[in-house]
Amino acid sequence: MNDDLAALSARIDRTNELLQRMLAEVAKTPSTHAIFVDAGYLYAAAGRLVSGTEDRRTFDLDTEGLIEALIDKARTIFADSRLLRVYWYDGARRRIHTAEQQAIAELPDVKVRLGNLNANNQQKGVDSLIRSDLESLARHRAISDAALIGGDEDLVSAVEAAQGYGARVHLWGIEAPEGRNQAEPLLWEVDSQRTFDLDFFKPYVSRRTSAAYEATAARPTRDDVRFVGAQVAAKWLSARGREALVELLPGHPYLPGSVDQDLLVEAEGLLQYSLRGQSDLRRALREGFWEHLRTQY
Repeated sequence: MNDDLAALSARIDRTNELLQRMLAEVAKTPSTHAIFVDAGYLYAAAGRLVSGTEDRRTFDLDTEGLIEALIDKARTIFADSRLLRVYWYDGARRRIHTAEQQAIAELPDVKVRLGNLNANNQQKGVDSLIRSDLESLARHRAISDAALIGGDEDLVSAVEAAQGYGARVHLWGIEAPEGRNQAEPLLWEVDSQRTFDLDFFKPYVSRRTSAAYEATAARPTRDDVRFVGAQVAAKWLSARGREALVELLPGHPYLPGSVDQDLLVEAEGLLQYSLRGQSDLRRALREGFWEHLRTQY
């Protein structure tokens, strides 16, 4: 009998030792977050807020700039966490990427997931894609926090599925001119809520009828834009000094939202050409900016 008790006690001690090791490993594992964007909600809500319409055909959305701003915001909110990636959910006929969706898919740390688009231009299957990804990532402990940009009540099941595996889900919304643009049941289920206002989205939404520059202006080459990026970097460094440079370098290849917008505005003025929606030229601009700064460090 004593031998049996001793064996049981030894097994309990061994189990406790394994649990302590596992907890120690979990404590050392850095937190990871991901951003989930329902593009249908984002286009409709941001378009109505900034330009007064939900019709995508009437305004341009600088998706690259906006995605970088969202990444920068997440970096601030989840300060001790690393980004897994941004998931961008949209609809397309026969699930074939449009040119814009292809440009988004080519961005670093972005995964585009497509549902169908019906005859009435309504998304189908997007909510189920969000649920599938949220649940899978939470189940495999790939993420500890999920920032969800959406408003449909159908997303409640996605939130519940992720929470069931221990992930925290944070709902990010877009300010509504009147009332709400997110379902109340969704608001009730999430772990936290945050709303971005007009000032956040204004730099990334522009009506197509009020372009800042003439549409007939010659499109600059990537080398031209990269050179201008270096010019702006030199001016930025002269104004802010090396201490600001040291703070900026760890974020490479991303720029804080405020720096990125200043770079864009300054470059457009020098080029006399709008870079909104020109993802390849925007990348060249940032490359030139970073190349100059890194040579000065």
